[in-house]
Amino acid sequence: MLDELKSDKIVNKVGGRFKLAALIQKRMKELLQGSRPLIEETEGKTMMEIVIQEILQDKITIEGVPLDENSTKEDSEQAGKN
Repeated sequence: MLDELKSDKIVNKVGGRFKLAALIQKRMKELLQGSRPLIEETEGKTMMEIVIQEILQDKITIEGVPLDENSTKEDSEQAGKN
């Protein structure tokens, strides 16, 4: 298992374990279908490691979850109204 997945940082970043699992699954499917990685250093990394780095670097997120960990609930509600 990747060390990053053991940390609560990535879980909190996307809003929970189930959302994290869904985001990983969706992104891995996109990569399998030919999408390009959104990070630069991919050499020697597994697809899972690429997806985890994309999440940690705020390259991908779940709709409705703020990119910035310090954003408030009000910020995400405002973003959803725009």
